[in-house]
Amino acid sequence: MRIVAVGHKMPAWINAGFTEYAQRMPREARIELTEIKPAVRAGTGEKATRQWLDLEAQRINTALPARIHKVVLDERGKGMTTLELARRIERWKQDGDDVAFVIGGADGTASVLQEEADLLLSLSPLTLPHGLCRVILAEQLYRAVSLLAGHPYHRE
Repeated sequence: MRIVAVGHKMPAWINAGFTEYAQRMPREARIELTEIKPAVRAGTGEKATRQWLDLEAQRINTALPARIHKVVLDERGKGMTTLELARRIERWKQDGDDVAFVIGGADGTASVLQEEADLLLSLSPLTLPHGLCRVILAEQLYRAVSLLAGHPYHRE
């Protein structure tokens, strides 16, 4: 599984949290992180924001392989339980699909990324800092894979 996230130079606690869960993943379910440099924020207004998001979308798409199941994170996306996420991961694995989870930057993701997504996923209806999303997503991926393996980490 791949996580493509806008942002670099994250605080140490973000890196430590993400690394903790990424290292716990079994070899067959590794998490690979690709950091995307944010667009330079020049100008103001809606038009400028769309330009930044479009540039970040281009950088994200460049970082993704041509054939990959694209899951874009957005607070307005589909909410699911850990068990539902685990079942999706199991289905993707059975189908042989590589999966990329896309985390936008401070301004979210471009509408074109959301429209191209195979799944628009919400970690929470709350607006979360994009760095924190990395940690939460890594933990939930670890929890889902642990659930599939019958590991006692997940408790219902």
